[in-house]
Amino acid sequence: MKRRLLLALLCTAPLAAAAAPETYTIDNTHTYPRFEYSHFGYSTQSHRFTKTSGKIVLDRAARSGSIEVTIDAKSVDTGYALFNEHIQAEDFFDTARHPTIVFRADRLRFDGDRLTEVEGALTIKGVTRPVKLTVNRFHCMPHPILKKDACGADAVARVKRSDFNMGKYAPAVSDEVTIHIPVEAIKQ
Repeated sequence: MKRRLLLALLCTAPLAAAAAPETYTIDNTHTYPRFEYSHFGYSTQSHRFTKTSGKIVLDRAARSGSIEVTIDAKSVDTGYALFNEHIQAEDFFDTARHPTIVFRADRLRFDGDRLTEVEGALTIKGVTRPVKLTVNRFHCMPHPILKKDACGADAVARVKRSDFNMGKYAPAVSDEVTIHIPVEAIKQ
């Protein structure tokens, strides 16, 4: 009996190790969250942040994990230095008091092996609200240059600026903002 138990444990040990959570560090050279909104109905404006950090923990066998992303709000890039300053001011991001934007999640949904949705909390300007990201693309494989495992995804969410005390000029400038997050992360 003991021999069978030992044999069973030895046979399942490699499977348990393979199913362990894996930690990935966000590649800040390939992760540039951007946001879009209607500008007085004239056009859809799109801006991005150039400094992002964080980690992703995935247990693909258990279809679970966690995500923590920190965006440097001062890295906002509108393509126009004066406008960068304008939206960093108190009426919008208020980067003097709130220099970072943070997204944390531990509710990941999978369809088979593919990550499809992430539910978490987004903190902007000191205000935290629940946010659901729809994952449109999810792919993991060995990175061809770094020779390490890597995962990437394209995710999208919609939020209201006014929910984060940033509603100035709404509704003329759209209160609804679409957030796009293309992310790549390298296994530690």
